[in-house]
Amino acid sequence: MKSAQQEIEERSRLAGSNQFELLLFHLGESRHSERRELFGINVFKVREVLVMPPVTELANVHEHLMGVANIRGQIIPVINLPAVLGCKPKKGLTILMVTEFGRTVQSFAVEDVSQIVRLDWDQVLPAEGANAGALVTGVARLDGATADTRLAQVLDVEQILANVVPPRTEESTEAVSGQHLPLRAGTTLLVADDSAVARAAIEQCLKAIGAPYIMTKTGKEAWERLQSISKGALAEGKTVHDRIAAVLTDLEMPEMDGFTLTRHIKSDPRFKSIPVVIHSSLTGTTNENHGKRVRADAYVGKFSVRELTAALRQVLSTAAAGPSRVALNRSTLPPVGGLSQTQAAGAALQAKPV
Repeated sequence: MKSAQQEIEERSRLAGSNQFELLLFHLGESRHSERRELFGINVFKVREVLVMPPVTELANVHEHLMGVANIRGQIIPVINLPAVLGCKPKKGLTILMVTEFGRTVQSFAVEDVSQIVRLDWDQVLPAEGANAGALVTGVARLDGATADTRLAQVLDVEQILANVVPPRTEESTEAVSGQHLPLRAGTTLLVADDSAVARAAIEQCLKAIGAPYIMTKTGKEAWERLQSISKGALAEGKTVHDRIAAVLTDLEMPEMDGFTLTRHIKSDPRFKSIPVVIHSSLTGTTNENHGKRVRADAYVGKFSVRELTAALRQVLSTAAAGPSRVALNRSTLPPVGGLSQTQAAGAALQAKPV
């Protein structure tokens, strides 16, 4: 029988093949029908799944914040996820999903949990391509590209959290982010992130440090854009390095994840010396070590303006100094609630279908 750590390591290796695991759950009947649609969240964001505990209501909070729950001595906010998505749970809110991502711990009340499924990221269509709403990053085709495939909506939990419990983030001012980023004339940053709230924060940060950027929404889009830019530069008698100074990428993205994008870049002779900074809400040693294996130049947890700008300055400085590559920057985030992200993932994977 595999240990919890072996299961965690096995699942962390999925990223090397552009795969991930999705925890599926129901929120109740949809607003305009009696259908009980499937929703999903990346397993590595889930710390544990519990039978609904007592919730203490709080005064003068967002209408979808049910209150707080005492989970193993930690006071955690509880968000009414069906209410956020406009669903009606006929069975009641029976399950609590405790999540840990982006330096925060929170929980989501749901109607029930279904199962954990393993998917390729190319089975997930981007939200815009699938005409999904603002709180969805993509639509997963659970049975592949078949005519009768089941569908699950992959939620933008960062956006939901920002709407209900807005995080206290640093403002992207010069006092926080520092002086303008030293980019060579004519170069820009290539950015990939599927979350609208994350893209807005990144754009604000890059504007504060005077860094031009090209924004994309998936790893596949960024990879295709990089190849196109390289082809255009070559036609002008230049190289891609005259156009792209560095790549900043999220990890969880439809079609192609950030690990796969980084591996493509570092395995291609045209692009391998372009610095790549991974910027993700999935923090912890397991993910950072995989960043090393795909040869990322830095790994930064979302969202610290100081840490992000410091990482960009370091990799650009190293790239300008010569061909030697900077050692991967390790996130120094303390465990939240006494659990590391790796331990959190292990706890989630012990959950059985309800």
